[in-house]
Amino acid sequence: FPTDVIAESEAVKPATLDHREDWRDLPLVTIDPADAKDHDDAVFATPDLDEKNPGGVIATVAIADVAAYVRYGTALDREALKRGNSVYFPDRVVPMLPERISNDLCSLREGQDRPALAVRMTFSADGHKIRHSFHRVMMKSAAKLAYPQAQAAIDGVPDDKTGPILDTVLKPLWDAYSILKRGRAGRQPLELDLPERKITLKPDGTVDRVIVPERLDAHKLIEEFMIQANVAAAETLEAKKQALVYRVHDAPSLAKQESLREFLQTLGLSLARGAQMRPSQFNGILERVRGADNEALVNEVVLRSQSQAEYSPGNIGHFGLNLRRYAHFTSPIRRYADLIVHRGLIAALGLGQGGLTQDEAARLEDVAILISGTERRAMAAERDTVDRLIAAYLAERIDDRFDARISGVTKSGLFVQLPQYGADGFVPVSTLGGDYYIYDETARSLFGERSGKGYQLADHVEVRLVEVAPMAGAMRFEMLTDPKPLPGSTRSFHKAKGRARASQSRPGSRGRRR
Repeated sequence: FPTDVIAESEAVKPATLDHREDWRDLPLVTIDPADAKDHDDAVFATPDLDEKNPGGVIATVAIADVAAYVRYGTALDREALKRGNSVYFPDRVVPMLPERISNDLCSLREGQDRPALAVRMTFSADGHKIRHSFHRVMMKSAAKLAYPQAQAAIDGVPDDKTGPILDTVLKPLWDAYSILKRGRAGRQPLELDLPERKITLKPDGTVDRVIVPERLDAHKLIEEFMIQANVAAAETLEAKKQALVYRVHDAPSLAKQESLREFLQTLGLSLARGAQMRPSQFNGILERVRGADNEALVNEVVLRSQSQAEYSPGNIGHFGLNLRRYAHFTSPIRRYADLIVHRGLIAALGLGQGGLTQDEAARLEDVAILISGTERRAMAAERDTVDRLIAAYLAERIDDRFDARISGVTKSGLFVQLPQYGADGFVPVSTLGGDYYIYDETARSLFGERSGKGYQLADHVEVRLVEVAPMAGAMRFEMLTDPKPLPGSTRSFHKAKGRARASQSRPGSRGRRR
């Protein structure tokens, strides 16, 4: 960080109880990954004792009050906006805010007084939200828990930390989650099954292993609490006619819908035509292939048909979550968008200092474009770093065989992913022997003109590692699996976007990356 930013962060004084409600006796808890350093959010839930709301719950989400420390126009603020968000690499975090703010003053540490912006939400027994209210508070986290730790307690194996709060804190949280789940089921968001991978490193910074962490109910609980808090923030700001940056996600374009429809037809699946697509229509398709051989293929293609979520001062709703209005409120330590929303709430509700200024409100269009860009940049940097680490890790395994899955099909060849490592490489079409291979864009396949056999997106194949370029994060493979018969491939010439003559010689150049 620049010296003036560090100086500002060091000069900041801890927030006081001034203009805050005292919530320090409320047993809010943080539930995060075991290695988390900054704790943005804490949760609490209790049954609603109002007899007019039988079986209802009150869910509370408290979020670090970053706006108390990072004021508009300061060096801290300018640097945070420039970064847009924290970036997470396997070996380090590049934070949006200096450590004194992100890991200390704002982090909701167990047993320490911390300022927060909290939302208290009342839900009926069927998961419908009745009301909500925002509060600027001083809180004290009752426990810092990891996801597996909280889950184990609910599953009947509490430890010294979770045991004492099992009945008073954890069970009511899970009771509230079961009610929020009902609301989610009624809302029907897009339910894609896409496991995330995590790389663990050795002390020397090289790859130790790649794991797919189990997705627990504890993860889903926090996710649903956060979604509801984000919705509440957007609703309040809209009701108060306060300028804000929405988190928007457009429906798939008509061109992508048509492409998906044609692809599904090759599998004997249909997708209704119509300008107004709903996530439930995609869920119906995903449900039909659950457990089938082509489940991964259909999940992948449905994901690729979606638009990219972004930030905007204009609202078009969030297609994937199936919500009319949505904003990011729950992670202001690591996302500038959330800090804007916090400032908006403080200004709209008269919650003291640090609110959104008129000058800042006038610039939201530019800010939304900027932070949408920094988010995409961060995602690309994270992906490239993982690619390079894994390429370096596999550089010593030239000529080894690997199980792989076809993750992309182009007229120039096949992208393959090694599920064990989450890494992609390329099989040039010129190395696929014995036939002329034609690219069928609709079926996401390459098929032999003579045999009608070929390779399709999501096929499981065996490949041999031929070449690695660690600094580029690129790997080239040779296909070992024979092509398979493809339904309708010999009739697909009118769909072919390109053909390539197969050559028996392997080129020295490696395939280009996506």
